[in-house]
Amino acid sequence: MRFLLDTEQRAFAGSLRAMLTAADTASAVRQWSRGERAGGRALWRRFADAGVFRLAVPEARGGWGPRPVELAVACVESGRHALPGPLAETVGAAVLLASLDDPAPAGRFLPGLLSGESMATLAPAGSYALDAEAAAVRLAVHGAGGAARPPAGRGPGPGLAEVRLAPAPADSRPSLDPARRLSLLPAGGELLASGPGVGPAVEQALTWARLATAAQALGAGLALLDRTVAHVGRRTQFGVAIGSFQAVKHRLADARIALEFARPLLLGAALTLRPADVAAAKLKACEAAYGTARAALQLHGAIGYTAEDDLSLLLTRARALRAAWGTPEECRDAVLGDAAGAGGGLLGR
Repeated sequence: MRFLLDTEQRAFAGSLRAMLTAADTASAVRQWSRGERAGGRALWRRFADAGVFRLAVPEARGGWGPRPVELAVACVESGRHALPGPLAETVGAAVLLASLDDPAPAGRFLPGLLSGESMATLAPAGSYALDAEAAAVRLAVHGAGGAARPPAGRGPGPGLAEVRLAPAPADSRPSLDPARRLSLLPAGGELLASGPGVGPAVEQALTWARLATAAQALGAGLALLDRTVAHVGRRTQFGVAIGSFQAVKHRLADARIALEFARPLLLGAALTLRPADVAAAKLKACEAAYGTARAALQLHGAIGYTAEDDLSLLLTRARALRAAWGTPEECRDAVLGDAAGAGGGLLGR
């Protein structure tokens, strides 16, 4: 089975890459980490104007989808530039709202999310949510035994029976990535949906958010590799570029192979949207990006440890995404649980 982008998908990726490259995203990320969000919001609106968030929502709810492959392509490009803001959370919230039986919440919140005028965050009740201070829509999911797990960004389980619009948080705390601030969602809030139909909607939202996270991680890994290849070609030692050293070549080749193996897994998971396939893609993409980040840090030497260099934005993002919306252990459990059950999908072929 071959997973290759067609001409339109490649053109879409190229247009997003050109837009983000010309936008000086690094400055917007640094401003976001200081709480100055004007530049990041302007960039977010341009990203939404390209139709990115509409790809996750059916046409009946104002979207262009569902088109998960195109969404994955867009999120790869966002990952290349460490786009600030709760991207996976907004995708998950849009999918959740569009999947609810009651169309009223979707009618209230989806237009702003799809246009980029507002952002969303999504987390189990009592958990830390990403960028809740910046998000106008804060969805807290209630009702399952695992809902109170504290790690930020992990997807809620399918057994949740209630979705509430959480109040604004009182404060936030920094994370490993300076541009990703975490807030504990307060209890209470307006009830948006409840009942047996909420669980499957939450599971679907988890799958899409995990797919978006995997794609961002792959993009971050690809950007780290490109920067490192360029750096070792410029830096000299003993009168020659360090990129000519065999040990350096092997390290970069290992990173390239890991990323290239992750790419078809991501695209295949986008085609099937099976939870186990998406978990496998997230595991592989995040581990490949994390391994590439470690290689980039070592090969850049002291430069890699400085926050002033743009490399740091990608290093911290790759590390943060590794645990967001499913740790490696949770993703392995999802894959192994599926393999022990019915099988099928990418993992059974």
